[in-house]
Formats: sequence, C-alpha cells, structure tokens
Amino acid sequence: MSEELKNEEQKEQQESQETANAQVETDTGKEANQETEKELSVEEQLEAAKKEIEELNDKLLRKIAEFDNYRKRTLKEKTELILNGGEKTIVAILPVIDDMERALKNMQNADNVAAVLEGVELIYKKFMDILSKQGVSVIETKDADFDVDVHEAIAQLPAPVEELKGKVMDCTLTGYKLNDKVIRHAQVVVGL
Repeated sequence: MSEELKNEEQKEQQESQETANAQVETDTGKEANQETEKELSVEEQLEAAKKEIEELNDKLLRKIAEFDNYRKRTLKEKTELILNGGEKTIVAILPVIDDMERALKNMQNADNVAAVLEGVELIYKKFMDILSKQGVSVIETKDADFDVDVHEAIAQLPAPVEELKGKVMDCTLTGYKLNDKVIRHAQVVVGL
C-alpha cells in the first residue's frame, strides 16, 4: 500500500505540476498579449508623435516665412520712406519757388524798391508758414538766457549792463527746431 500511496502522490504532484505549468503558460500568453498590445500602443504613440512633429515643423516653417516676408516688407517701407520722406515738404515749398521766380522777373523791370521789398517779405512769410506747418520753429534769442542746448556761443563781449550778463546780446545765425528737436543751433554773442 505504501507503494500505491506513493504512486498516487506522484500522480497528484504530476497533475498539480501540469496544472501549474498550464497556468504559467496561460499567464505567459496573457503577458505576451499585453506586451503586444503595449507595443501596438507604443507604435501608435510613436506615429502620433511623428505626425505632431511634422505639424509643428510645418507651422515653424510658415512662421519663419511670414517673419521673413514681414522683415522684407518693413525694410522696403523704410527705404521708400527715406527716399521719399521729404516729398511732402518739397511739394509744400514749390509754391514759394514759383513766387520767387515771379519776384525775380518783376525785379528786373521794377522801379519801386518798396514794392519789391514788400513782395519779398510776403514770400518770406509764406515760406515760414509752410515750415511751421511742417513742424519747424525758430529758436528765440531776443533777451534769452544763454542755453547750451539751443545756442552756440561764437563770441563773448562785456555786458554794457549787469542784466545782460549770461544772456544773448546778439544773434548772428538763426537756429531752428523740428518738432522740439534742435536741427540748427542759434549762433549768438553772449554777454560777460
């Protein structure tokens, strides 16, 4: 009987071993299926990432092209502005040139100097009005304190009175501003 028990035990062990092996094979098959599924999802993720990279590269190339076009357009506009920026001012000055030409013709046959002087003064006023509309203004020097930002001292003379010390006594060349920026300093004589 002991042998029969041994045989039965061996059979039971063998059956349990086979059951365990079958279970392992089933688990291994499931794991293999899961790994295959994971590989598929990884491959799908890789494909999705590749598509996203392609889309981003396309967007980047388009943005670079847009920026390059913008840069070229603004460079062209700046060049045109520099070349033709004074057009408005020149068109405004042309009537003054016409008036000067008429005045020169009339001066050749004019007997009345006062009339010629009056005509030149009118042309000067017209010209200064045009310049003021363009943003040009005269730097005032009469009874002004000397200011290095707007004046250029070409000489210093002793002041005849105490109040003229450090002040502009005479202006030899008129200065101008364009929209509050000095474009030509006024040349002045300053009192000591």
